[in-house]
Amino acid sequence: MKKIASFLCVMLVLLFALTGCGDEKSNNVANKTASRGNTVQNSVKEDSKVSTDYAAAAEKQMAMPEKGDTIAVFHIKNYGDVKAKFFEDVAPKAVENFVTHAKEGYYNGVTFHRVINEFMIQGGDPEGTGMGGESIWGTDFEEELSPELVPYRGSLCMASRGLQNSPSLGSQFFITQANYSQQMAGYMQAGGYPAELIEQYRNHGGYLSLYGEYTIFGQVFEGMEIVDRIATVETDMNDKPVEDVVIESIEIREME
Repeated sequence: MKKIASFLCVMLVLLFALTGCGDEKSNNVANKTASRGNTVQNSVKEDSKVSTDYAAAAEKQMAMPEKGDTIAVFHIKNYGDVKAKFFEDVAPKAVENFVTHAKEGYYNGVTFHRVINEFMIQGGDPEGTGMGGESIWGTDFEEELSPELVPYRGSLCMASRGLQNSPSLGSQFFITQANYSQQMAGYMQAGGYPAELIEQYRNHGGYLSLYGEYTIFGQVFEGMEIVDRIATVETDMNDKPVEDVVIESIEIREME
């Protein structure tokens, strides 16, 4: 029981790291974060009732994009390129927002301002503080969730401002970097997650406790070794890299 309680505390800290908000919103963030455990478990249990084929869904999510599909190429200074495909059918607003920002140069020179090894790397804030950025519409937009998209390793997700019961997505995003954890799998099994989902997590890694809570709008299909290098950089007490990790640009193009 003590191990589960300790693990829950760690997850709450990491979930808090995915928010991009100012001090005036800290209470809202704390409330939303504290409720995530039960919310996620209930959501997954409900999803399991509709007999989601997690194996087929995972195969589709992790598949290489086809020729002509729209992809993003992250040109990261001193590191190289990371390539991701999109799930426009499930998260059309998130994809439109990200693609438009990228084409207009919004992310040029922006850093990965929050990096946590075996969790994720987060960017998309022009201020580089975790408190800035906005959508292409000038206002926040809502989560777009699907039981078939899971925060496996390499998933491209929208970061949330942490507001309860209101749109909370702007420009910030993160790439899930974690590998499979037996401790995480054990906790999820105890929490009532479907065995089929846990098996796919065993195959693909990621951060399963985010499932059903964050918009997944893309998947990295090339360059995870670069994401891993970024995840291990030296960071300060706020998880900000000591030396800036800079996105020179994000190129939007068709898969060749």
